[in-house]
Amino acid sequence: MNTIIYFLIQVLDIYLWLIIIAVMVSWLVVFGVLNTRNKWVYKSCALLNRVTSPGMDHLRRVIPPMGGIDLTPMAMILGIYLLQSFLYSLLR
Repeated sequence: MNTIIYFLIQVLDIYLWLIIIAVMVSWLVVFGVLNTRNKWVYKSCALLNRVTSPGMDHLRRVIPPMGGIDLTPMAMILGIYLLQSFLYSLLR
């Protein structure tokens, strides 16, 4: 049972980092540092969006953008931290 919990914690940690990378890449695209007309940049952005969008889309229905700022990634990160702390408490 402990192995499964450790595995879930690691998967959540990887997903957390993918969310952070997706947010940073979206900022770089908006500020013109990355050009999505480049084939590799476009494919990387599309892959990040495909990985992170399923979880974020559900939250976006509940949490509207406030002042043009999408708070969904912060809510998702908070949820992941809470879920990880719950899983850690199961290990004790």
